[in-house]
Amino acid sequence: MARLDVGSQVIIQREHFGELLEALQKKSYKTIGPTLREKAIVYEEIESVNQLPVGWTEKQEKGKYRLVERSDGALFGYNVGPQSWKSYLSPPEVKLWSARKTENGFEVEEKSDEMPQYAFIGVRPCDLSAINILDRVFLDDEYQDNVYGERRKGLFIVAVNCTEAGNTCFCSSMGTGPRSREGYDLAITEIIDGVDHFFVTDVGTENGAAVLEEVTWEKAGDSAVEAAEERINEAADSMGRDLDTDRLRDLLFNNFEHPQWHDVAERCLSCANCTMVCPTCFCHTVEEVTDLEGDHAERWRIWDSCFTLGYSYIHGGSVRKSTLSRYRQWMTHKLASWHDQFGTSGCVGCGRCITWCPVGIDITEETAAIRKSGKVPEEKVDQPQP
Repeated sequence: MARLDVGSQVIIQREHFGELLEALQKKSYKTIGPTLREKAIVYEEIESVNQLPVGWTEKQEKGKYRLVERSDGALFGYNVGPQSWKSYLSPPEVKLWSARKTENGFEVEEKSDEMPQYAFIGVRPCDLSAINILDRVFLDDEYQDNVYGERRKGLFIVAVNCTEAGNTCFCSSMGTGPRSREGYDLAITEIIDGVDHFFVTDVGTENGAAVLEEVTWEKAGDSAVEAAEERINEAADSMGRDLDTDRLRDLLFNNFEHPQWHDVAERCLSCANCTMVCPTCFCHTVEEVTDLEGDHAERWRIWDSCFTLGYSYIHGGSVRKSTLSRYRQWMTHKLASWHDQFGTSGCVGCGRCITWCPVGIDITEETAAIRKSGKVPEEKVDQPQP
């Protein structure tokens, strides 16, 4: 079998796809992928292809999510579920340290658990972009987050290009999909055409090429590559939502007192669902606990949200007391001030915040409403250089 280089395109037949999982497990990766649990598609440790959501998809709408059976036996015939990969890279609860009382005070106990080497199977392009954004937040700054860094180190990513768009998806608007462009070791496009069922696979790294040495593959012909391209383009043309990003940052900053904020505040429950399912939201708090005797203490980092009243609490009270101010903070940070902090949008167009909002608030509709009746900033024109 010929040696693979970065940029190579090959085909893995359906009957050989399980070899990819086996190859990763032989290299001591802990394989995490989509599976069915509690009437949803979630990411958990998987050991075989049989644990994938074979023949299942989901139907999503504002505040609605349900599983539906497919007739074609697709392994990745879904979009995104309630989870994102941040739950493994920056878990909801992390023990930072523990200490035990001694005769001379307290002694901090050393951490004994080693971080697993993860292989993520089935990372959608929007979620791949979200991981790249979290890299910027947690690693590419003056101060690095060790909790995230330990889990991110050595991560192997098998991305899955989208061939069908979901009803709440708008990744095309955000430039994050439906094609995986960077940050993956392998990127696959699932093709089902009659009795033919195979995966057009792009090699993204040397590590990806090395793993494929343990997998049965064949060189991808022009017809297979064209079929993959056609299906990805069809997904791009059939997005369920659209978000106009033209001068969006300035639009939101120029409409800080727009009446639409009051309208959405009357519906918003401040439940924080949108931030919990969002693949890029990273707010957290730190809590310390002790046992009843005071001999053992622990410090935990747990997810928090800008929608909770206590998140903005400082001496004297909370800065953002109203639901209006908290929703406005979330949306303007996500779509506007995130650019100032990290040089990119904080939204990847996955649509989870729309699907999992119990009252069906739609970030694309709220933005469009402000654009329709708000102060639209004049288009900036580059000035000629002297």
